[in-house]
Amino acid sequence: MKIAVLYGGVSGEREVSLSSGKGIINALTDKGHEVIGIDFNPDHLEEIINLNADLVFIGLHGKYGEDGRIQGLLDMLHIPYVGSGVLASALAMDKAKAKQVFRMNNIPLAKSEVFGISSATSTEDIVNEINNEFKPPFVIKPNKEGSTLGLTIVTDTDQVGEALNNAAASDDTILVEDFIKGRELTVAVMGGKGEEEALPIIEIIPKNGFYDYESKYAPGGSEHIVPAVIDEETTRKIQSYAILAHQSLGCETYSRVDFILSEDNLPVILEVNTLPGMTPTSLFPDAANSIGIKYDDMIEKFVSLTMQQIK
Repeated sequence: MKIAVLYGGVSGEREVSLSSGKGIINALTDKGHEVIGIDFNPDHLEEIINLNADLVFIGLHGKYGEDGRIQGLLDMLHIPYVGSGVLASALAMDKAKAKQVFRMNNIPLAKSEVFGISSATSTEDIVNEINNEFKPPFVIKPNKEGSTLGLTIVTDTDQVGEALNNAAASDDTILVEDFIKGRELTVAVMGGKGEEEALPIIEIIPKNGFYDYESKYAPGGSEHIVPAVIDEETTRKIQSYAILAHQSLGCETYSRVDFILSEDNLPVILEVNTLPGMTPTSLFPDAANSIGIKYDDMIEKFVSLTMQQIK
C-alpha cells in the first residue's frame, strides 16, 4: 500500500512526534509499504489536499493532530486514516468533556473543576475560588494538552497563581483536580469496533518521583513494569474500565488509557490518549511486546484493522 505518515506538527509535543513518526515510517517500510513522510504544518495544507495515498497513518500528538482537526480534513478529502475519528479525538483531547463521558459511564474520577481564562477574567478571583474548592495537594493543568506540558502539582496555596499562568500558556481553559496519591498505570487498548481488547497493564515508576515530560521520553526516565503486579480482580476491573473508556468516547483501532491506582486500591481514570506515543521508550509498544507483538507487527496490525473497518 501507499501510506502517508504525518508526524512532527506544531504542538508542544513536536519532538515526541518526530520520534514516533520515524518509528512508524521504518516499521511500514520494513513491511513492504510505499511510505510518504510528511512533517505536518497547518500552514501548508496543500501537502494533504494534493496527497495521493491509500491510507494515512497519523503520528502526530497534541494540537492539530490529536484533537480531531486533521481527522476532519482527511474525512472531507475522503482519505482513510488509522485511528480515531473527529468526535472521539476531540472529546479525548478535551479532558473536561471526556470526564463528563466517563462520569456517565460510572468510571471512577478525581474531583475536578474547569476555569476559563480570558482578558475579562480576574486571576485573583480564580485563585481564591480554587483555594476555596481544593486543598493541597491538587493538580492544575491545561484542559487540552498532553505529555504533562503546563501541569503543576500544587502542594502549597501560594503556588496557585504561578500554576495558573503556567497552564494558561498552553490553553485558555484550565482543569483543576484532586491529586490522587498512588501507582501510575496505563492500559493499551486495540481491536476493531466492539471487539477491543486490553493489553497487559503497565505500571510506570518515574525516576523523578513524578511522571513528567523527561520521565516519559528520556531514555531511562522511567521504569515500566509489565504486567503490573496487581491482583487479578483489580486487573480485570482496570482493563474493563479502559475498554469502556475507549468505547464510550468512540475511539477506533487503538488508544491508551491512563489511571492512578489509589492507596485504597481504587482505580481512577486520568485520560484517554487517542494517538499515544510510538517512540522507542513509549508505553503502547512495551505492552504489545509483552505479549509477543513486535513493534513492526503492531504497526501493521493497526493498518490491517483500519482496512477491515473500511471494507
